[in-house]
Amino acid sequence: MRTLVVEDDPKVGRFIQRGLLEERYSVDVAETGSDALRLLAEKDYDVILLDILIPAPSGIEVLSTLRRRGLRTPVLMLTAKDDVETKVSALDLGADDYLTKPFVFAELLARVRALLRRGQSGGTGESKLQAADLRLDLVNHKVWRGDKEITLTGREFALLRYLLQNAGRVLTKTQIAEHVWDVDFDTSTNVIEVYVSYLRNKIDRGFEPRLIHTVRGVGYVLEPRDEPRPDRDGAAS
Repeated sequence: MRTLVVEDDPKVGRFIQRGLLEERYSVDVAETGSDALRLLAEKDYDVILLDILIPAPSGIEVLSTLRRRGLRTPVLMLTAKDDVETKVSALDLGADDYLTKPFVFAELLARVRALLRRGQSGGTGESKLQAADLRLDLVNHKVWRGDKEITLTGREFALLRYLLQNAGRVLTKTQIAEHVWDVDFDTSTNVIEVYVSYLRNKIDRGFEPRLIHTVRGVGYVLEPRDEPRPDRDGAAS
């Protein structure tokens, strides 16, 4: 899950980021409202943790701008202000939840999971992705191939999730970097190739059909294939 944390206190921002990374979330951090709006214009996020008292524009103004633009990404407001008027204002503007500082990280995490369930399911209670016999639980961060549960690192999980969400669609390395890695990712490295290899070893080796395929000169695609199929350059992938 890709998360944007908007928090102007570096210590609090690092605390939240570290905790989410340990829970296998991809995390970007913005310290001002303008930085948050810039990131939100460039990337898609699954959930936003938004402090109210941040340098201009304020968290309330950022929230208002997002909802005015039609962005429905779940937003959890974080603030030291616990008065009813502030809470009502945030909720009326489109916030999905509200957590007062100081908070216990376990509670923040539980609220994030609840927002993700709501956002992924559309109210149906389903929160899984599947291709062939590969299943991914978005909320509990679990993966199975057939009856076998597969252990993935946080980054592997994020990569597999993005591939599954776009099953059958060829994704370029740039697209993968933007959606799976953080804002300071160095696109000149071979990290994406390395992680694709890790995933293949875990979810394709010893299983049929193969799911992750290289489209030479373009990127990668996740789709079930019983037999090798030529890629766009005419070579088998």
